[in-house]
Amino acid sequence: MVHLPALEQTYFDETITSKLQDDTQAAPRILILYGSVRPRSYSRFAAEEAGRLLEKMGAEVKIFNPSGLPLPDDAPETDPKVLELRELVRWCDGMIWSSPERHGAMSSVMKAQIDWIPLSEGAVRPSQGKTLAVMQVCGGSQSFNTVNQMRILGRWMRMFTIANQSSVPKAWQEFDDEGRMKPSAWYDRIVDVTEELFKMTLILKGHVGYLADRYSERKESHQELSERVNQTKI
Repeated sequence: MVHLPALEQTYFDETITSKLQDDTQAAPRILILYGSVRPRSYSRFAAEEAGRLLEKMGAEVKIFNPSGLPLPDDAPETDPKVLELRELVRWCDGMIWSSPERHGAMSSVMKAQIDWIPLSEGAVRPSQGKTLAVMQVCGGSQSFNTVNQMRILGRWMRMFTIANQSSVPKAWQEFDDEGRMKPSAWYDRIVDVTEELFKMTLILKGHVGYLADRYSERKESHQELSERVNQTKI
């Protein structure tokens, strides 16, 4: 049983799956990345709250621990942490990226994880067609620098980035000693974000191949095939 002390159960929609998906479909698989390896990491706390909510909705959730992940290009692609991250990206239907704001931008820990995700692996595009929600935590007043940056990256990686987002100001006062988020409008926004991500993932799941199919890629594939046929004839 998922324990959600800040959630007002009366207003929580537990029927999303039955409204948008039939019983034969597998549960949406969501990967969560967070951007700090500090013992008391507020971006991780926010990510964990989002994960609990998604599990309650019926999603299968995995959270990647970035501790030990090397800098991009500072280790081979066979590094165990790189392999773990890439396998999780291939596994998931959607993602949440949760980062602190550092010097007006996303953290290097967050960016390193994104940079290790390839745009393509042979004929496979690991991130293409997956859903994405972005969240940030702030040490001071609320800003949107980090979520705006992550939106750009998500679109660059051909992900369906949902409209809603979360930015938690003065995050140090929004979590208790156990790292659980206190009831607030900021917590309610995380509920909104996870609900929207879950709904959009359900709607898109099963149609990603067709939705991500592109004229330019079909044309390029046909031309490559024609060239191989011609070379064979020669």
